[in-house]
Amino acid sequence: MSHDRYRLGFHIAPKAGWLNDPNGLCQFRGVYHAFFQFNPMWPQIDTKYWRHFASLDLLHWKDCGTSLVTDIKEDRNGVYSGSALVRKGAASDGGDLMCLYYTGNVVYKDDPEANMDFVHTGREANEILVTSEDGETFSEKHVLLRNSDYPNVCTLHVRDPKVWEQDGRLWMLLGARDQNDQGMVLLYGSDDGVTWRIKSQVYSQNPFGYMWECPNIVQIDGHDFLAVCPQGLPDEVDRWQNLWQAGYFPLEGSILDTLLVDEGTFVEWDLGYDFYAPQVFVDESGRTILIGWMGTFEENRTSSPDGLRWAHCLTVPRVLTIGANGLLRQNPVSEIEAARGEAIPLHASRHIAIDEHRADIVLTGIEGVGALVLDDDAIEIAYTGKKLEISFSDAKVSGGRIDRQVPLDHLDDLRVLVDTSAIEIYANGGETVFSTRWFPTADMLKVEAGFRSEGAVMYPMEDAMADAFVDSHDM
Repeated sequence: MSHDRYRLGFHIAPKAGWLNDPNGLCQFRGVYHAFFQFNPMWPQIDTKYWRHFASLDLLHWKDCGTSLVTDIKEDRNGVYSGSALVRKGAASDGGDLMCLYYTGNVVYKDDPEANMDFVHTGREANEILVTSEDGETFSEKHVLLRNSDYPNVCTLHVRDPKVWEQDGRLWMLLGARDQNDQGMVLLYGSDDGVTWRIKSQVYSQNPFGYMWECPNIVQIDGHDFLAVCPQGLPDEVDRWQNLWQAGYFPLEGSILDTLLVDEGTFVEWDLGYDFYAPQVFVDESGRTILIGWMGTFEENRTSSPDGLRWAHCLTVPRVLTIGANGLLRQNPVSEIEAARGEAIPLHASRHIAIDEHRADIVLTGIEGVGALVLDDDAIEIAYTGKKLEISFSDAKVSGGRIDRQVPLDHLDDLRVLVDTSAIEIYANGGETVFSTRWFPTADMLKVEAGFRSEGAVMYPMEDAMADAFVDSHDM
């Protein structure tokens, strides 16, 4: 059963198989590239490859197939997450060179009597480099770092290289778990992108999760932000409500000089049910763009109908900027607006229906409390005067999920992207964001805007991914 009604119109998703972390994000020789973790045999085999999509406009994507597979001994149990670095003028033709850095996963499962815990014993984490001069064909793999190259304080959980250029050198962040089960990142430096030397270890002032995955560095207007995904934080009423979290620390200085971060400054990227492992890159126009994974590893927290041939998607690309409070704002790239149809005004307490569950809903100049309701209360986005709350009323739509909420002292504007089985919610200019999957049962999208506002409009959205799924490779 394909569940074509849930296929996405402007989010990246596989035609078949499992998707998780975005990888290797970049704009290379004018073309945007997005790789992601991919298991084509899902739900049976759990070996991860890199699937590859490409685009000229961040809206219409081409499925380029599976680019990186497990074909050397150093990545035989998985091509794990990593990043892209575009090196200017480094290709043989004098053009740019795409450099993909990732973790090759090896797990020793052959001997059940070996009593390995796969944290301190029984695995390899190999950092590997692959290059491309055209964005389509890839070089042989070069192993750069092995277990012996990491500090003794680390367990064997070291992964997810983020590589960038700064001050005439190349730098690499690696997420890690230390021997005391405390999350941390490692910072390495290099002059050539091949030989790497440890520079520093970055911790939180107090323990903050047992492992930090998917580290990233965000550098905007002279400010540095260290992004990590800490595993093992306890659930609280208004924060840390997913199984694993994703967020960032605002830094007082440069990441190159940072040894400790204040865990009390940690800011979650997204407060929805489905968000993890975001990756950040800078495009050729200088925009800092984030794409995250809309999904989760935990089965009992995943909303998905039985029989679906594919699992999960990526968020739309989001531009990062710094708000007046010094924190990062996220908003969909402007290219998404090219998919808009003719604007339909929304009227308070009166529902409007369109044929497809694809829409861009924009409310501006909001006054007081109210709610935006989709599909006759299937999902409600409500502001109470103190909190912004996302709630479901239909378990068939939500997969048993109930509600999410965040303290909010005012609500000025709201933007909601509805794309069949994905919803992204942006409040107050992208200061607060929720991402969640849903699987609506209604044939038409019904919208009721119960807010007093200066402007309220809904744009039907085109199916920008139709060609990608027609031409998509199943494997």
